[in-house]
Amino acid sequence: MSTERAAAHTPDNERPDDVLARFHGVIPAGGTGTRLWPLSRAAAPKFLHDLTGSGSTLIRATYDRLRPLCDGRTMVVTGVVHRRAVLEQLPEIEDLNLVLESEPKDSGAAIGLAAAILHRRDPRIIMGSFAADQVIAPVEVFQDAVREAIHTAARGYIVTIGIKPTHASTGFGYIRAGEPLAVDGAPSAHAVIEFVEKPSQDVADGYIESGNYSWNAGMFVAPVDLMLKHLSANEPELYAGLTEIAEAWDTPRRVEVARRVWPTLPKIAIDYAVAEPAAAAGDVAMIPGEFSWDDVGDFAAIGRLNPAEENSELTVMGEGARVFSENASGIVVSDTKRVIALIGIDDVVIVDTPDALLVTTKEHAQEVKTAVERLRASGDTDVL
Repeated sequence: MSTERAAAHTPDNERPDDVLARFHGVIPAGGTGTRLWPLSRAAAPKFLHDLTGSGSTLIRATYDRLRPLCDGRTMVVTGVVHRRAVLEQLPEIEDLNLVLESEPKDSGAAIGLAAAILHRRDPRIIMGSFAADQVIAPVEVFQDAVREAIHTAARGYIVTIGIKPTHASTGFGYIRAGEPLAVDGAPSAHAVIEFVEKPSQDVADGYIESGNYSWNAGMFVAPVDLMLKHLSANEPELYAGLTEIAEAWDTPRRVEVARRVWPTLPKIAIDYAVAEPAAAAGDVAMIPGEFSWDDVGDFAAIGRLNPAEENSELTVMGEGARVFSENASGIVVSDTKRVIALIGIDDVVIVDTPDALLVTTKEHAQEVKTAVERLRASGDTDVL
């Protein structure tokens, strides 16, 4: 770490508690969770559901995880159609900290706008972006990792929290870690050499064997000025539009400017717009996440997160679900009072809602997205 980098971001007299006080949480709450259809819909995506049986929806759990780190300093970025549902679950969110997208523009615009608004309020803010639909435990270990990330970000880095892989997954991107960094308050900080796209099985096996790779969970902690510096250099059109919206955000012109500018913004993921080029420039660090993590990507994941009851191989979810099983295993999610009987069938996935029924297996759970695409193409959007 260069002397210039440290001096530019952290004054010599700044105490550790002062660094933590600069932290603001950002929760991007987007997507439709198509692999969890018909439970997850466009109007009620997966972050609005309790998918773990905890009694808390995913977005509520995300907010509560961040609360001890940034109570009262949390921003949510979500779609206009989700405004009412999000406010019902997070009544603490103030209007100025609820950023509503008129249409999806990917994570580059969502996270970039949050950074631009926060920078306008205070250019020394350190932001942390954490998706609304992830399941993490233990919470205290996650919070410790975020604190390390904040201290590392204060030294002039965009910091990602890499997840220790439990298997050679081809469904996640990876982060290649480099040398350790000497950061006070962040003993596990490492430089990042590169971000890697979803690999083939053979390549993923090699990553796990090397021990130098972590899963990319899309968690970023960074000084807002550094985020915007890379966004400006790599996506100047997006940067200009987001800056125009941010300048009007805390004024009466907010709605008019956002309605005019947002639809014109290019779509790009934050990984391509900021993280990957920043890593190439040596500006990215990683904190290893020694906690369990799941992005609840399909119904097989829900089965993992909700073990079957003792003496049963079938997970049943849904208030008042009426399920009879004999020599059956898998998961049933019921939103109706219909009786569901399973006899002699293994690893089944059944999702029963008033207007749609899904029947598949855990092995083919990822293919639910294809069914959604075909329904959309055929015009059956009333069930999406």
